[in-house]
Amino acid sequence: MTAAILDGKALAEELRATFKARVAALTAQGQRPGLAVILVGEDTASEVYVRNKVNACEAAGIFSQKITYPADVAPGTVLLKIAELNFDPAIHGILVQLPLPRQFDEKAVLAAIAPEKDVDGFHAENVGALAQGAPRFIPCTPYGVMKMLAAHNINLAGKEAVVIGRSNIVGKPMTLLLINAGATVTVCNSKTRDLALHTRRADILVAALGKPRFITADMVKPGAVVIDVGINRLPEGGKLCGDVDFENVKAIASLITPVPGGVGPMTVAMLLANTIESAERKNQP
Repeated sequence: MTAAILDGKALAEELRATFKARVAALTAQGQRPGLAVILVGEDTASEVYVRNKVNACEAAGIFSQKITYPADVAPGTVLLKIAELNFDPAIHGILVQLPLPRQFDEKAVLAAIAPEKDVDGFHAENVGALAQGAPRFIPCTPYGVMKMLAAHNINLAGKEAVVIGRSNIVGKPMTLLLINAGATVTVCNSKTRDLALHTRRADILVAALGKPRFITADMVKPGAVVIDVGINRLPEGGKLCGDVDFENVKAIASLITPVPGGVGPMTVAMLLANTIESAERKNQP
C-alpha cells in the first residue's frame, strides 16, 4: 500500500478561488473584508508567517494592515492598539502573531481582542462556543484539517481518532472538532505511557507534537489517515519536515499530508475564510 497524498496546497488554491468572488461581492456592498495583523519582535519564523498571511489577503482582495512593534514594546501599547482596532469598522479580523516576548501575558492579549473579530478563534468566548458545538470562529489549523478530511469524503462518525498534542492552538480544538463530528477521540501528550499503543488503534492520527519524524511506521495502523501538523527545520541543510516519518509511513497509511504542502497552506486559507465570514456577518441586515 502507498498512501494517497492529502494535498493541502491544491485544496487551498481551490478555496481561494471561491474567496475572491465573496470578497468582490462584499466590496461592492461597501464591506470589504479587512484583517489587522500585529507582529511584536523580529522572530524570523513569525515574520515569514505574517508575510504569507498578508500576501494571501492581498491576492484574495482582502484589505490587510500589518502593525509591527519592537520586542521591548510595553504591553500596554499593544493593548491600546487592539482596543483601537476593535472599534475600527474597516477591520473585521484581528490577529496577534504568537509567540509574544516574555513581558506579555498572552492570555490577556487574546482576551483583549473583540470576540467577533477573533479570527484565530482563541478568545475564551469562542473556545467555549466551539466546545458547545456552535463555533463562531474555528482555529485555523484544525479548521483546515477538517476541510481536508471533508474534501476526501472521510466520514468521521464512529472512527477511532488519536490526537498527539494538547495545545490551545491545535490539539484541544482539533479534539473538540473530531468529537463534534462523532469520532471516538484519544488525546496523547508528553506524559502518555506507551504512545504507540494508542497510535496503532487510530483510524485518524493527528500529530502536533513538534518533534521531527517522531511518528514512525510501526506506530501507525495499516490504512490509517495520517495528518501531520508539525513543521520542523532539520539541522542538516535546514530542510523542512513534519512530525511524521513521511517516507516510511506513507507505505502504511491510506492518506497522508506532506510537509510542506499539507496542513500549512490550509491554515492560511482558513484565516481568510474566517475574515470573510466575519465581514459577511457584519454585512447582514
